[in-house]
Order: sequence, then C-alpha cells, then structure tokens
Amino acid sequence: MKNNYFLPYQQRWLDDKAKIKIWEKSRRIGATYVQSYEDVRDCINRSVPAVWFSSADESAAKEYIDYCEKWVKLFHATAKRLGEVIIDNEKDIKALVIEFSNGTKIHALSSNPKSFRSKGGKVVLDEFAFHNNPDELWKAARPCITWGFPLRILSTHNGQNCLYYKFIDQVIKGKLNWSHHKTPIQLAVSEGLVDKIYQRKTTLQEQEDWMANEKDNCFDEYTWLQEYCCIAVDEASAFLPYDLIATCELNDILRPLEDIKHDFYVGVDIGRRKDLTVIWVLEKIENIKYTRLVVELAKMPFHKQEEILHEILSHKLFRRDCQDDTGIGMQMAENAQLKFGKFRVEGVTFTNKVKEDLAYRLRTEFENKTVFIPSRHEIREDLHSVRKITTASNNIRFDADRSDNGHADRFWALALALHAADNGSGDIHISTRKRRESFDMVSNF
Repeated sequence: MKNNYFLPYQQRWLDDKAKIKIWEKSRRIGATYVQSYEDVRDCINRSVPAVWFSSADESAAKEYIDYCEKWVKLFHATAKRLGEVIIDNEKDIKALVIEFSNGTKIHALSSNPKSFRSKGGKVVLDEFAFHNNPDELWKAARPCITWGFPLRILSTHNGQNCLYYKFIDQVIKGKLNWSHHKTPIQLAVSEGLVDKIYQRKTTLQEQEDWMANEKDNCFDEYTWLQEYCCIAVDEASAFLPYDLIATCELNDILRPLEDIKHDFYVGVDIGRRKDLTVIWVLEKIENIKYTRLVVELAKMPFHKQEEILHEILSHKLFRRDCQDDTGIGMQMAENAQLKFGKFRVEGVTFTNKVKEDLAYRLRTEFENKTVFIPSRHEIREDLHSVRKITTASNNIRFDADRSDNGHADRFWALALALHAADNGSGDIHISTRKRRESFDMVSNF
C-alpha cells in the first residue's frame, strides 16, 4: 500500500505499530482517512474484535464510515453497512456500524462518554480536544483496551486548558510512553499535500502561495496557529481575549478629521525602522470614547511624522495628547509640547509600572463598553497580541511578540489616547497650596 494512497506523514502513522499513538495534527491533511484504513485492515486481519470510533460530531462519524467503506472495497472484503444501530437501549446509545463477515465490527459512536462503557476492543478518539466532556470520555474509553488492544488519539489543538494538551505535554516530557506524531500544515505541504490537492507536481512558489492563501482566509492568527500549525494558544494569557474585543467593535466608526463634532483626544506610540508609529484619535461623547482616526506610519522620517501629528493637534476640538517619549519618542514629544503646550501634550515614559497602569485602564474601558474601535483585522490581532507575563521575581510585565503586524503599537496608542481622555476632560483648574490649606482648616465648620 506504500505511496499509492498515502503521503509520507500518513504512511509513518500507518507503519507505527505502537499500542497507544497520539497525533498532533493540522486540519484536513487526511488523518482520519489513513486511520480508517488502519481500522479496516485490523478488522479484516482479526487483530481486534471491534473498533470503537468517536468524533466530536455526527458529520465526522459519517465521513469516517464512508472512508471505511472505500477501504472495504479496496481489500475486496465482505462486509455490510448496517446503518445506525442501537447498541444500548437503556442509555439510548446509537452507532453507525459496519459488520465484516468474520464477525468483527466498526462502530462510529457519538461523543457521549457512556458509549464506551462495557465495551472492549480498539479505541479511536478523533478530534479529542473538541469533545464536550473529554475527561469523562477518557475515563470511559481507556479501560476498553485493557486486554492489549490499540488506542489512537488524533486532534488539532483547542487551547492549553484541556486534557489533550496535557497528554501532549506529558508525552513530550517522557512521562507517558506513547508514540507521538506531529504534522503541522508546513510539513504536510512539503510532503505532497498541495500536489495531491492539485493532482499534479507543484512548484515551491505554488505551495507557498497556497499556504499564504489558507492563512489569510483564517481571518485571525489564533485560528491559523491552532488549526494548522499544531500550536496550542493559551487564550487565557491574552490580556484582551477575542470575545472581549469583539464586544467593542463597530463598523463605519472612522471619520475624517473635519467631521469630528466633539472634543477629541490623541494617543501616539512612536516607531521608526521596525515598529509602526500609530496615532489614535478618540472622540469623546459624554462618557463614551469613539475611535475616529487610526493613522499608521511605517518607516517614515520623524519630520514627516511630526507634520502629520501636528496637523491633527492643530484642530480646534483637540484637547489633549499623550505620547510615548521613551527613547526615540522623546524629541517628538518635546517638539509637540513646545508648539501646543505642556498642559495639552504629555510625554509618557514607558516603564513596567506605567505599562501596567495603561493596560489595566484600557481593559477596564473594554469591560465597561466605554470605548469603541473599528472592526479591522490588524487592530484586533494587535490588541489580542499583548500578554500579561509574571517574571521570576514576581513582577508583572506586558509584552507582545514582534511580527509583520507590529509590536502591539496600536494597543499602546489606544491606551495612551484613553489616558489622555481620562485626564483631559473639562477646564484645567490651578489652585495654590495656601488656598487648599485654608479650605482644609475650615472644612469641619
């Protein structure tokens, strides 16, 4: 059967005779396809009395049974599809069943953990990370192989807070003596997946273009990493989860500067060669801040950046600007203060403590639904990229991986704009120390 039907990574899985195998895989690379072949072969050879297959949904179970029927025909075996069969009346458990002439059977079950109770034989847990109750399913399924039958676990990742991820972690650390296979989409493509899809030999450029298109159509980095790259994303560590960001997204929220009708506030994060300079403009209507302008400047000379920023700050409704004056941002902040005044332009030096204050202020605004942002992919990914990290010395640090999308530049520009809006509402009142002390002396009378 080698090389006629299966790509190298599928063949490696098939050739592995370990009792327990776990496959960390990309979506749609033919894992269930080759697994169904192994199961039909085992039944025909009577190396197992039965196969108990469970996937996360009914459509996957039907697809698996269709694959099995294909292999039955290929082997010229005698078997019949029994359709949906009740295998436990009391618990109302049903399965799609194929019965072989030698008495062995393949059952495609629901993900109900009770389905595996009192069963024996080979167990296949497909897309295990996405089962509704994987802990109970595991407790019910594991004893089925007590008499030496095989166990197969196949899945894409679903975060780090699930049993499947814990299995992978323990296998890698050598604490579980299971056979581990890992096939990200990059490996599958290099071993012929795109050739098989196109049904011809493809060039390296065609393969790269295909992967780029798949990534773009994932819509977000989170999906691409988990569903295709075998990387479990710890969504819990994201300071702004996708769900929280989505509640504050609006379409058609951006406005030209001349269409802003209320006081507005500005935040500026400075970049030059690697990072973006981002200018974020918030229009404040009562207590709600609406994003009206997001200006992204890539690799632009500082004098050009200043021209664009100063045009915005010259608007009659501009009230306050907070901008990064750390390192390369210092001169731009000083120049803006000279032109517009220190009470209207505040330079903010980024330290861990300052970043912590800014980040929590931003998150609070999202939780309270008092800030709204454009529904744009690059903004969403930038906001989601920031992670709260606790260092070995128990200090809190906020950081993001640098990518083509920036280094959380939009996150910090928005945080600075919110800081400006909180500190810039209303008139500025200056009172002397003596005046305050006088009020304190008579406050109880």
